[in-house]
Parts: sequence; C-alpha cells; structure tokens
Amino acid sequence: MVKAPPQKPDLLIARMESLADPTRLRLLRLLERHELGVADLCDVLQLPQSTVSRHLKVLSDQRWVRSRRQATNHLYRTILDELDAPARKLWLLARDQTDAWPTVEQDRLRLAERLRARQTNSEEFFAGAAAEWDRLRGELYGRNFTHAATAALLPADTVVADLGCGTASVTAQLAPHVKKVIAVDNSAAMLKAARRRTAGLPNVELRRGDLASLPIETALCDAAILLLALTYVEEPMAAVAEVARILNPAGRAVIVDLLPHDRDDFRRQMGQVQPGFEPQWLQQVMRSAGFDSVKVHPLPPEQGVKGPALFLATAVK
Repeated sequence: MVKAPPQKPDLLIARMESLADPTRLRLLRLLERHELGVADLCDVLQLPQSTVSRHLKVLSDQRWVRSRRQATNHLYRTILDELDAPARKLWLLARDQTDAWPTVEQDRLRLAERLRARQTNSEEFFAGAAAEWDRLRGELYGRNFTHAATAALLPADTVVADLGCGTASVTAQLAPHVKKVIAVDNSAAMLKAARRRTAGLPNVELRRGDLASLPIETALCDAAILLLALTYVEEPMAAVAEVARILNPAGRAVIVDLLPHDRDDFRRQMGQVQPGFEPQWLQQVMRSAGFDSVKVHPLPPEQGVKGPALFLATAVK
C-alpha cells in the first residue's frame, strides 16, 4: 500500500504560534466556558481594547474562537467541539500545562466578580419591581403571549417547570390543568409574591435557584416554560442545557422572550443582561442541547404595548 504524502506542517505551526502567547492562552481559557464580549475580556484581563481585539483576531483567524453579533457588540466563544483531533490535542495540552498558573486563577476571580455584579443588577431590579411586576409586564408586553405559551403545553398528567416564574401568574394559570407545577425563580421578592398567589394551590412547589443551575432533579419534568426569563441569564446556553436536563424523554420546552433590539435604555431599565436573541442562534443552541423539532417564530406585537417584539420557541427533548 502506498502511503499518502505527509501534509505540510504549516497549519500545525500556525496553530502552535497562535497558542504561543500568554494573553491568547488566557483568552481561550475564559472563552472555553463563557461567551464574553470585548469589554468583559478587557476588564478581566486588565488590558486595553486594542490589545484584546488584536489577540481575538489571531484566534479567530486560526479558528479557535467564533463570534456572533449582539446589538452593537460581538460575543466570543471557543469552538473546541469543531476542532480537528490534532488541534484539540494541542489545546488540551496547553490547558493542562496552565492549570496551576496563578494568572488563570486571578482571571477566574475577576470574571466571577463581573458576572456576580451583573446578576446583582437583575436581582435589584426584581426586588424593586415585584409589587408592580404584573402591571409592568402587561404594559410592556401585553398578555396574549402567555396564552400562546401555555397552549403549547399540557395535557392533564403533566409535570411542568415554570422557570423564572416571577410572581407565579402563569403558574397559577397552569396549576388547575396539570398534575404539578415546579416554579423556580432567583428573586426572594418575586417568590414571596408567588407564595401569596399560589397559597391555595396544593400542586404548586416553589423553589429558589438560578436558571443556569436549576434546583430540579434530572428528567423529572414533562414540560418546561420560560417566559421573559432568558434575557436575565448571564449564560443563556447553560440555561437551555439545564432545561434539557430536567426534561424526560419526549419532554417539551416553550420559551417566550425578546427578539434582538438596540434599545439599551430599555435593557438597563429592565435590568436585563441580554438584548434579545436571534431565532437562528436560539435554534442552534436548543439543538446542541439535545432538542428536536425546534421552532422559533416571532409573535405578532399586541396593540399598545411598549416593549420590544417577542418570539415563541418550542422544542421536544
């Protein structure tokens, strides 16, 4: 058998050169687990934007990272699952050799603080808005979207997870029609209001927790619903993966949230982390999390509402 001629080492050398820089190694370690913008990376690495952007271009050119546009920003993340075997081995070696690097731990701590500060902003918004949330939500988004979401669920023996339940208005609508509703929210103020609303509903269980780390057992639920919750999550991909985890085989997921918009004043006012989601991006994320039959489409804006347009996403585990 005639052996194929060996490939030129150009690609290997280029990849090795792209990793032969401390800043690029730090970037890859950060972007391996988080999707981050340039401002985030500048803050964590404590480097100017020009330096961070220059290194990101090298990593993008060598296909270590991918970016997507979000409003006026670009978010970056590594694409290790798309690397060929030699490149993956090279990165695993580099990561292993930098595990004990003190700089990596410093970066991790700074990133954790930045993410915590963002979460605090959302929590502060909900603590102040709990009393007015139902009126505010109806004024901004209308009320028909809840019916569109709940109609995609049921039947009567269903165990439903209402994720980011807020004051439990949807939980209260669902409870009479299903076997059980597990309602999760990270705001103590929202859960207090939810407790009052669901006091007479014995099949409702309220739990406090993050959407990216749900306090629900694996494969416990038949259906999950997220209404205007994903925009408050720092790691929406992790939240979608958690939805997949808690659903049993053939379980259904329903998400209603904002389409992309450029109203930064609105996002800050509402304490939101994300300025909406591109339907195509969400479809890809849901499929990567293990969902099938993923459908995402815009909802017709209701007359008189003041907030950005919404979408409805449905999928089957």
